[in-house]
Amino acid sequence: MEHAILKHDLAIIVPVLGDEEALAELLLQIDQWPSKPAETIVVSGKPNPLVAEICRDRGCRFIDMHANRGARLDHGARQARSSVLWFMHADVCPPRDGLTAIESAIASGAEGGCFRFEFQGSRTWFKRLLEWSVALRILLGGVPYGDQSIFMRRDVYLECGGFPHQPLFEEVRLVKRLRRRGHFRSLACAVRVSTRRWERDGWWSRTWRNRWLALCNMLGVSAERLAGAYHGRDADDADHDRE
Repeated sequence: MEHAILKHDLAIIVPVLGDEEALAELLLQIDQWPSKPAETIVVSGKPNPLVAEICRDRGCRFIDMHANRGARLDHGARQARSSVLWFMHADVCPPRDGLTAIESAIASGAEGGCFRFEFQGSRTWFKRLLEWSVALRILLGGVPYGDQSIFMRRDVYLECGGFPHQPLFEEVRLVKRLRRRGHFRSLACAVRVSTRRWERDGWWSRTWRNRWLALCNMLGVSAERLAGAYHGRDADDADHDRE
């Protein structure tokens, strides 16, 4: 059975831990889209008057919640009133036609999905190689992470149990449950991901580190233990990429 949604009946949910400049740029992009979401909800992991002010200026809902990222995403989702949820990192460049792409996917029977992974900045061979490896992993049944801007119907989100309240790999269980339902869609349009952590840590070092963490997670190492290793150099990594 196909499920149509009302135009713009969608909530964007953005977890942040700092990242004032990136959030301001993201919200400016959204304001410039030809169509707008019904709600934009920003959930901060620490008190941040500047983020609160940015949200007020852009007409967004600001929630201050001292909790791990999974708990913040879940709280934002349950606070939303819209029938579709779009989870987005603060430092991505989402496609201008993302709302239309999501609405079309939902209207054609998808219960949820993700966008194609693409790096920001100049095009280089190693960026293309890493993008290709992500696409291949998803094609072979791998889990898309949060930097691919996952979306889903709100009722399906609740039926699947929502995000577990954990600091890392919080999307894995949810996406696996969603995929088992058989209506998960990988969209052709790309969300462009910030390169700053790869540039800081080194492209290959960052990539292998992320793959090692994913393997440990698959082998059952706790998210809390992995978060200590993942966030060791930069606490704000709590809301960013693991490709």
